Amino acid sequence: MKNHLRSFRESLLKARRAGCAARLLAACGALALALHAPAGRAQQAPDAVTKAVQGYLERETRGLPGQVRITVSPLDARNRLPTCAALVPFLPAGTRAWGQISVGVRCDSPVAWTAYLQAHVAVMGDHLVTKRPLRAAQIVGPEDVDLRQGDLTALPDNTLTDASQAVGHHTRYAIAAGMPLRGEMLRVPPAVLQGQSVRVISAGPGFRVSSEGQALNNASPGEPVRVRMANGQVVTGTARTGGNVEIAF
Repeated sequence: MKNHLRSFRESLLKARRAGCAARLLAACGALALALHAPAGRAQQAPDAVTKAVQGYLERETRGLPGQVRITVSPLDARNRLPTCAALVPFLPAGTRAWGQISVGVRCDSPVAWTAYLQAHVAVMGDHLVTKRPLRAAQIVGPEDVDLRQGDLTALPDNTLTDASQAVGHHTRYAIAAGMPLRGEMLRVPPAVLQGQSVRVISAGPGFRVSSEGQALNNASPGEPVRVRMANGQVVTGTARTGGNVEIAF
């Protein structure tokens, strides 16, 4: 410690004589680093931290579709962190193992410290793109879409990955050729049309009754629909495929 202080005083005198603020800051930084690393304590090996983060992300990405590629930026070899007995990687709150992320590594023993490493998780898989320009309100057919390989983490959220998610749906607006298809670009076709005769299924504990009625509004699957029954009563249920309306009790 005496040697560190002596070196600091000499650097401080040189900085004052030269009137150089940069040299003064450098001298202060050198002292801070020296005081942070206690004498005789081993430095944390960067490879161990990188390996811990790599293994953690591999576990976090199990089950993701496509081929997962993980790249971890190593810990600075000049770090002043003491050797840790047990490294605990973690993702900050609200972060998932997807795209460019920052991964934390916590140490509790023998000295508590936390470091952060940059990592990139790429997920190579198929996604839907338009083969030709689509008009607004056009019904998407099998010939209108194609599958393309790419990094799913680099695409907008809700990008579709299977033709069945788009074929038969209406476009909400015009879409250019070669565009990745997202769920919000499409409108699910109505399961029930206004004026259509529908089957109303009333169900509850121990009973299930089916009757006929007429839909009073359009509704996609899962949306509410009002139905006029044969006796003139108007009820509200949930639209289902096949012209069915469910009323749960």
